[in-house]
Amino acid sequence: MPSKCSRRAFLGGVAATLVSLDARAEPPAAGRETKGLETRGLTTLEARKGTARLLPEPAHATEIWGFGAKTPGPLLRLAQGEELAVGLVNGLDKPLSLHWHGMRGDNAMDGVAPLTQAEVAPGGRFDYRRKALDAGLFCYRPSVFGTTPELCGRGLKGLLVVDEPKPLDADADLLLVLDDWRLAKDGVIEGDFAAPAAAAGAGRIGTLVAVDGAPAPARRDFAPGARIRLRFANLANARIMFVGFENIQPFVVAVDSQPCDAFEPVRRTIPAAPGARFEVLFDLPQAENASAKLVLRGIDEPDRDLAIFTTRGAKARARPAIAALPQNPLLPTEIKLQAAKKVDLILEPPASPGAGWRINGAASKAYGGPPLFQVKRGSPVTLGFVNRAEVAVVMHVHGHCVRLLHDLDDGWEPYWRNGVVVPPGKTKHVAFVADSPGKWAVHDDILEHEAAGLAAWFEVK
Repeated sequence: MPSKCSRRAFLGGVAATLVSLDARAEPPAAGRETKGLETRGLTTLEARKGTARLLPEPAHATEIWGFGAKTPGPLLRLAQGEELAVGLVNGLDKPLSLHWHGMRGDNAMDGVAPLTQAEVAPGGRFDYRRKALDAGLFCYRPSVFGTTPELCGRGLKGLLVVDEPKPLDADADLLLVLDDWRLAKDGVIEGDFAAPAAAAGAGRIGTLVAVDGAPAPARRDFAPGARIRLRFANLANARIMFVGFENIQPFVVAVDSQPCDAFEPVRRTIPAAPGARFEVLFDLPQAENASAKLVLRGIDEPDRDLAIFTTRGAKARARPAIAALPQNPLLPTEIKLQAAKKVDLILEPPASPGAGWRINGAASKAYGGPPLFQVKRGSPVTLGFVNRAEVAVVMHVHGHCVRLLHDLDDGWEPYWRNGVVVPPGKTKHVAFVADSPGKWAVHDDILEHEAAGLAAWFEVK
């Protein structure tokens, strides 16, 4: 990525889970007849308990919470411009909601309890209907203030793909969910979701490396020279993952659901914060029986193979040079920074065990307090995140896409983001146009930080 972040400053812990949806790569979207949700009606996502084989025998299968009793939940897929119509059924004993991570607009359907809706009580139901304005890779998960870490940490999450009208030129469309699990030796999920050390520190970091519920690495076979469209999302509670590519030249073509000019990441490694999504194109080696790897870069420990791609069979047909999708015409081409509403947030960690984060010198009231600011629709806004903690934070602006501003001049990075990593003791600024009316959350995507008060909201009128 064209950003100056050190994996040594961010990586901690020992694990990540990589779960491949449907355990296979799909052909590109063109010609497939599975677009749209169940007969274009309402798809039901029922949250209930299930099991997953996360550790080998003799350990027991792990009890998880999942949509359809599976984690990740069902892949939701529809075409750009179609209606997303999903009914959430709560079969658990905890309140729920569904947040559509990365989707712009439609505040009433954003799924943040208690800010944009009431929580869905056990046994209850809530129907979500919203138009898929943008194509891209999104994810869904609960957002219930105070309990989101446990809901997500036990497995409630999934992917949503909104297909563009003309797909990218590729031989396969591979979807991957990166996640981590914090397990005891017997395979039981550890229940320390409100641990003060996680709330004030790096968050809840898992202890298992797994692929599709089995030890890493995953293995996939493709034709020699095949062009792969890889889309991956980091759905871990807290881990900032550094995903490297070996024996392939990757080109990032979309970041956080929005297309960008194709570029090769620095050192062929992508720093992916919780909630981040990336789309990458690459060509596999031309030789048969060659291999390429997707690697989780470690710190003070060896790198770990996450996925191994092997070339087998007849060669794939030759393809033109890699090119990205067109830029999203619904996003502004410029942001008038001189006229922007400027708001700085000084973020201070809990001063003692059990205390909460402070914002601008006061104890945070999160979504129950007054708005940080109010602006008219169409107003430019710049937010400054001043991190006074000794750990990184990942600040996420709901309902909008933001530009990360350069530290030393008035420029910005050449791609849109939903969240931005703010290293310890540093300050980062983002800019956006507040074009969607409603009450919008601003919070840390490290879920244990959010639950401990690193959350607020603003209003667009």
